[in-house]
Amino acid sequence: MNIYKLLKKPFFGNFMVKWRSPLLPDQQKEWIPVSVKSKSGGILKGLLAKSKTAEEKATIVLGHPMGKEAKGYFIKNGYTDLLRKHGFNTLVFDINGFGESTFGNFSYQEDIVAISIKASELTPDIPIGYHGISLGGQMATIAFADPNHTFSFAIVESAATTLEEFWIKFPVAYKTLRLFNFLMPAFRKKVRMIDRIKEAKHLKSLLLIYSKTDDWVSVDMGMRFKENSPVETELWTVETAKHAAIMKSEHKDKYMEKILDYFDSSVKQMATSYC
Repeated sequence: MNIYKLLKKPFFGNFMVKWRSPLLPDQQKEWIPVSVKSKSGGILKGLLAKSKTAEEKATIVLGHPMGKEAKGYFIKNGYTDLLRKHGFNTLVFDINGFGESTFGNFSYQEDIVAISIKASELTPDIPIGYHGISLGGQMATIAFADPNHTFSFAIVESAATTLEEFWIKFPVAYKTLRLFNFLMPAFRKKVRMIDRIKEAKHLKSLLLIYSKTDDWVSVDMGMRFKENSPVETELWTVETAKHAAIMKSEHKDKYMEKILDYFDSSVKQMATSYC
């Protein structure tokens, strides 16, 4: 067994399963397979679909939450259809160890940097944006500190400010994390999200999204991210929604409107700055 697969079992064991595509055969024709090697050691597998409009405003990379659906989360829950109908290319990918991606180490931020570079290679003449939820959001706050990432604007949703604050609700994982922290103090510092967000580079803006009834992460975490962010940052909240499930909540319509408005405004702001 891959050593990292074994080490990750206390955290992600229930979710590291064979991936099932939610795409029907006819839908699969619209997607281009993407593969890229990450500095985490994993081979990342993704899918790129172009905008359904004549205009390609930007390419939005989507970083999935922890779960068996992996990159399929965004397809199954309507994110990719929403963005493509409004002029955005979408690139979904599996973080290493999830979905179709091979196992790498715990430096998931390296996966996000690698996929951003690939997005720029595939669509070189338009901006690259990001939307990460839970795992895909909190690890992005570390990736933004890497000078090699290519994102110009981003949404970070339902993200914890530290690993300890997230995993404390899961006893076995939390005890394992404490052991890792003792053995690897330098790595603990490297992945402390609330501190690394201070080093964010290249971003023109950041949108933070949280639910007031999220049992795993709090709006207070979003407030702390905003306080530590060195770029223009907005915190937007909904009254009721489960963790990583705003798209399934009663606030779905306002949520979709907010996402589109943010990405449209970000693209327009970039166009204006280059004039």
